[in-house]
Amino acid sequence: MPKYYPNKVCGYWLYFTAFCVIEAMHVHASPDGKHRETSAAKFFVKPDGSTTVANRGVLTDRDVNKIQAFIKMHYLEMYRQWCEVSANGFFQGS
Repeated sequence: MPKYYPNKVCGYWLYFTAFCVIEAMHVHASPDGKHRETSAAKFFVKPDGSTTVANRGVLTDRDVNKIQAFIKMHYLEMYRQWCEVSANGFFQGS
């Protein structure tokens, strides 16, 4: 499971999995780094760095806002990592 950063952000690992790359670019956030639907959040990333929360997992509103702000600041470097393993680009939905 590739992590976007070697350290936690707001107490969560930000990552994607090899199974994820068939979808548009997104970021999972999990406290333990394991891909569990019940605890992991999922943020689809748009071309401007804003996100759509597909699943909030165990994140509080405050943590969701902090992670969204972090993704907005770092989405281009995260996107470069995503493009190394996926031909799918940014999320185009609403």
